[in-house]
Amino acid sequence: MSGKKLVIDCVTKTFFEKKGGTSTVALRNFNLEIADGEFVCLVGPSGCGKTTLLKLIAGLERASSGSIYLDENPISGPGRERGLVFQDFALFPWRDVRDNVAFGPEVLKLPLSERIRIAEHCIDLVGLSGSIHKYPSELSGGMKQRVAIARALANNPELLLMDEPFGSLDAQTRYLMQKELLGIWNIDRKAVVFVTHSVEEAVFLAERVVVMSSSPGCVKSIYPINLSYPRWLSDAAFINLREQITTNIAEEVG
Repeated sequence: MSGKKLVIDCVTKTFFEKKGGTSTVALRNFNLEIADGEFVCLVGPSGCGKTTLLKLIAGLERASSGSIYLDENPISGPGRERGLVFQDFALFPWRDVRDNVAFGPEVLKLPLSERIRIAEHCIDLVGLSGSIHKYPSELSGGMKQRVAIARALANNPELLLMDEPFGSLDAQTRYLMQKELLGIWNIDRKAVVFVTHSVEEAVFLAERVVVMSSSPGCVKSIYPINLSYPRWLSDAAFINLREQITTNIAEEVG
């Protein structure tokens, strides 16, 4: 692996309730380093702070203490160097596929010809070249998520942040999207932080799987996934890793 892309240094996040003055510690002393081009999945019991951590990396929330660095620069707010993909797609219903994907370059005030070039390139990457003029209402769930990924890629981010992006898809579409994502990742090897509740999905996708403890969340275990791509769900080594990680998470729930 090459140099450090993302460094999460002793991060704690506490949420305060205005009414009643109560507080909840979502993350405590969280430490993690992610290499340039590395694919890392975060798993753990519900409420362990996976999404909170992703929001901190995205700059949508501020840490109560500790720091997060991207390419040695502290993260203090949102930035185009971090691409975000969520479960709910968040597409603009009044824009067709190409215009949805071109939104980031449009915000950057790039020339129209350049916006179109970037959008069509990213749409081609996710296999939707035949649907550039369709609207979100005309797309399946898997197609919508492809558009969301293309839109994130259109800003050429250094880091791709994905929060349960395939959680609402049926099993077959989810599997196809996992393979699609790995294909895209193999082309340009952007660093990816991927949150999922599915251990199977994590072992299928990641180079490392980070297991988080129950609230307050911190790193409990890290599993290097030393399996070559493509991976097979029926492979004995795959099943063994999946069961190890599942048992590790179950200890937190129990």
